[in-house]
Amino acid sequence: MMTTSVDDRVDSLLSKLGSRITGPRRRVARLLASKQGSFSAEALNEELPDVGRATVYRTLKLLSDAGVLCKTTLPDGSPRYSIDHSWHHHHLICSSCRTVEEFRHSALERLLCEMSAEIPGQVLGHRVELYVTCMHCL
Repeated sequence: MMTTSVDDRVDSLLSKLGSRITGPRRRVARLLASKQGSFSAEALNEELPDVGRATVYRTLKLLSDAGVLCKTTLPDGSPRYSIDHSWHHHHLICSSCRTVEEFRHSALERLLCEMSAEIPGQVLGHRVELYVTCMHCL
């Protein structure tokens, strides 16, 4: 089975969107491919000191808008990103250490499905974010 690298997928996506494929954007993509869990734009910026701040932020926005990244907002309003693995999920956000974890729960999915059947019109999407104190912070 042949797999494509994040670099290849990002290059392909950037081409489809009509965006330039630059060395700095590739560096951002390579760093994103190594990330586990959530991260902030500032953290990426610190890890890529020779890539311009604007390039980091524009690349994150571009990849978020394209569905490559999942963007979540912390209680203080600051954004966090994670790789979107293309499966439906929700987020647990630790109010203490600011980590963001994905979760899925069948009962919640059933409830959301039942609710959408009773809502007039067409539900286009939803977002569920639970603010918690994670096990590490307890």
